[in-house]
Amino acid sequence: MRSKICKTRIILTLLCSAAVLPLPASAQISTPGAPSSAADDAVLAVNDAYRRGDRARMAALLPQTRGSLLEPWAAYWELRARLRDAQPAEVDQFLRRYAGTYQEDRLRNDWLLQLGRQRDWPNFKRLHPEFRMNDDPQVQCYALQVERLDKGTNVTGPVTERWLAARTDEDACTTAAQLLVSMREMPPATVWQKARLAIEANRPEVARKAVEMLSVDLGKQVAAINSSPMRYLAQNTAADGPSQELALLAIIKLAGSDPDAAAAQLQGGWARRLTAEERAWAWGQVGKQATLRLSDAAPAYFSQVADRALNDDHLAWKTRAALRAGDWKQVKASIEAMSHDGRFETAWIYWHARALQALARGDSPREEALREFETIAGTGGFYEMLALEALGRPITLPPAPDPVTPRERAWALQDPGLQRALRAIDLGLRNEGVREWHYTIALAQPGGLPDRQLLAAAQLACEREIWDRCINTSERTKEAVDVSQRFPLPLKDIVAPRSQAIGLDPAYVYGLIRQESRFVTHARSGAGASGLMQVMPATARWTARKIGMADFNPARINEREVNVALGTAYLKLALDDFDGSMAMASAAYNAGPGRPRNWRAPGGTGPTLEAAIWAETIPFAETRDYVKKVLANTTLYAALLHEPQQSLLSRLGTVGPRPSSDPPVDVDLP
Repeated sequence: MRSKICKTRIILTLLCSAAVLPLPASAQISTPGAPSSAADDAVLAVNDAYRRGDRARMAALLPQTRGSLLEPWAAYWELRARLRDAQPAEVDQFLRRYAGTYQEDRLRNDWLLQLGRQRDWPNFKRLHPEFRMNDDPQVQCYALQVERLDKGTNVTGPVTERWLAARTDEDACTTAAQLLVSMREMPPATVWQKARLAIEANRPEVARKAVEMLSVDLGKQVAAINSSPMRYLAQNTAADGPSQELALLAIIKLAGSDPDAAAAQLQGGWARRLTAEERAWAWGQVGKQATLRLSDAAPAYFSQVADRALNDDHLAWKTRAALRAGDWKQVKASIEAMSHDGRFETAWIYWHARALQALARGDSPREEALREFETIAGTGGFYEMLALEALGRPITLPPAPDPVTPRERAWALQDPGLQRALRAIDLGLRNEGVREWHYTIALAQPGGLPDRQLLAAAQLACEREIWDRCINTSERTKEAVDVSQRFPLPLKDIVAPRSQAIGLDPAYVYGLIRQESRFVTHARSGAGASGLMQVMPATARWTARKIGMADFNPARINEREVNVALGTAYLKLALDDFDGSMAMASAAYNAGPGRPRNWRAPGGTGPTLEAAIWAETIPFAETRDYVKKVLANTTLYAALLHEPQQSLLSRLGTVGPRPSSDPPVDVDLP
């Protein structure tokens, strides 16, 4: 009882003190390199206590943060740490006090999730209309549940879309789906689709919990399938609805590790027992997994069912298999079988136009191909540049927009969200600063900031040398393209001489750094890579020995000169090992050299491909995207650093089996 009284007193004290504290002035400007004030130091101490879960320390420090630009952050951390025990009145007080800030909407997001988990729909309905970000699928799913329960609205479509896209078994969309299943408004076919996608993604628990919406016993069978799909198929040969779906899950699971074995199961009788739709999914998944392994059998597996029966994901992989096989007729057919949204992705517009050119037997198809290239041609990305060159035009920089005006600059300097973000980054709270910056430019108002304000915000970030915010903000503009913001050239005194000294094009190094770290000196990946060029510790040690860096110390890996020296040296070694192929060297930098060696010629043999086809058929989505972006970046950096007219095609070349006359591969290259 005493603890409850004390807790109530603490809450009342915080509410009263919050009611009289003034907000920091919105015109406060974050000055680069300015020393931290006592209030800033208190904010940092609150952050430290938040990370340690020390609620008492946060409450004691909170009054000392008064006057700091980052006071809203301190107040957010203090309340967020005890949100499960918070009273609605104090949450409302916080939302009023910090109205219009990122912290207000961030706490509203957190509180809505908690209200949803507690099924406190009255408070959820009261607060949800004020949620500005509205980018959290879980909050959206809770809101859709409320819509269905309160108004009887048909929400099956939006719930299905969000539930199928969810990678984990989170509460909001799962319970929304469960509600619709129980009301017979979501068909069992959707539940099985969720299970298929989960098994494909190797998330068996998500699949198990999905099918348990239909029957608890089905969950046990999914667990058995995940344990041994071959045993399950051997022991279960019935052909009723659930058994067919379970067999399909087993084939999907088996295809993930052995597509040839899965194909044998289909050819051995299971294909006849499945429905036409299930059979198409099964062969599509077998074909996809074979393509991921660069197997020559992939086209034959895909051919077991009609293109129109495959989904967009399977059609994309069928297209890649056809590109690798040089089958332009199938490239054209599989792209044309995609949905409208799939068909009009930039990559498939480009490859469809290429197929039209390859198959043309007259002027009409060639003219159609040129029209398709025209729809995407530009400097906005890999395929846009290739389309530009397909039209016979060089790649040149777009005209610069009008400079940021004094009035636009003054707005950026006085915007409280941008200023809090800059101050947070300046004090070492980079994650918080990045989140607030993104909110300010993209989420605070519907549709985000207009182009001129984006350019002004980007320019402010550039001047402060916060290059990732400079790039990402400028990339959001819809019409005004400022290449100097999107492709900045910091550290010229380090990058250019180091690159040239070892025979690397500085444009290539800049293109790679932009993709690796966005020029954030202390960037660190989840895998442990560090610095501007994201060098792994083991790679750093190996490279230092290789180039004779006698004074190398792992503690210095984030120093700009050291990181660039190690990263460029490794990139040059990879480039030499891959016969000067920028595409393969980039893949090696991202995924290690062993993988692109295999991707160039599985088993030591394989076709010689255009590097653009080779890049599109890289099995790893991250590396596939990485290679294309690095080479597109490099081309634009070359236009900035060298000649104004550039070619992406000239940097691509071809990729094929390693010539027998080449020196042995550097097997030590990590």
